[in-house]
Amino acid sequence: MKTVTTFSPEETMKVASDIASGLMPGDFIALNGELGSGKTVFVKGLAEGLGVREHLYVNSPTFVILKEYRGDIDLYHFDVYRLDYDHFVDSLDYRKYFYGEGVTVVEWADRIKDALPEEHLEVTIEHAGPDKRRMRFNPAGGRYIEIIGSLGEKHENTGI
Repeated sequence: MKTVTTFSPEETMKVASDIASGLMPGDFIALNGELGSGKTVFVKGLAEGLGVREHLYVNSPTFVILKEYRGDIDLYHFDVYRLDYDHFVDSLDYRKYFYGEGVTVVEWADRIKDALPEEHLEVTIEHAGPDKRRMRFNPAGGRYIEIIGSLGEKHENTGI
């Protein structure tokens, strides 16, 4: 596990963009954190790092469940805040995204943990002050250990 602290939304986006540079089609990020913790800001950074031109327009798909963004690598952005596990697996063909040709990120992933791919990167974001966020990265699988390791010392525990 690795912990990184950021002191602005821009720093949170930069960390996510750096992570995106190591992602490949089929990769999966399980994103957790309380309301307003910066999950969608993190996804904007992922989108930027994946080459999504309109990354600043990324917003939470809370009411539509899924948004797809085209980039150098496509991004599938789920928000399952309003769903429980049974409703999620019964109402969506989620496997085509979870195991698809893009990178998948799911906000509130802990609500559907039994549906998550075995290998994934879990990211938990916590409030640590007005603009300060603490991000914990918990890789499940070797590729994700390498990606987190590649964040390097510039993101080591004290911000960028």
